[in-house]
Amino acid sequence: MKSIKMITAISIAAIAISTPAMAKKKDGAHVMVNEEMGVPVFPHDITDKPYKIVGVVTAGVRKATIFSKEPSQKKIYDEIWERGEKLGADAVIGAKYGDSHVTALSWGNTKAGGVAIKFLTAEEIAAGTKSDTLEGFDPEAWTGKTK
Repeated sequence: MKSIKMITAISIAAIAISTPAMAKKKDGAHVMVNEEMGVPVFPHDITDKPYKIVGVVTAGVRKATIFSKEPSQKKIYDEIWERGEKLGADAVIGAKYGDSHVTALSWGNTKAGGVAIKFLTAEEIAAGTKSDTLEGFDPEAWTGKTK
């Protein structure tokens, strides 16, 4: 009897750990998710849904020791999404990251970033709110101020 309870507990824990994290809005609705990574972070622009840019996100993912593996794309995208979520974004697009570099404080630091976006609501679309795009967008020069 004890072994059945133990096997059941282990099975439930394994299922809970292996289930991908789905990003949700505050109202409980799911947002667009990169199915391969389990978070709404994409290396490309989204052209089928209108959106507005809410900010530029950057992250540095460090290795614990010199012998640690390089951070995976999933870990990097999780870090980018964490920062995008803090800005209230529905997704992060144009995600990029480079190779790991040794720094004074780290055995390996991978710099990553992207553009946090919020999808336009039906009311905003009906009111004629203009959608943003990544075409011609310069994250280095972006201040968030509109003219």
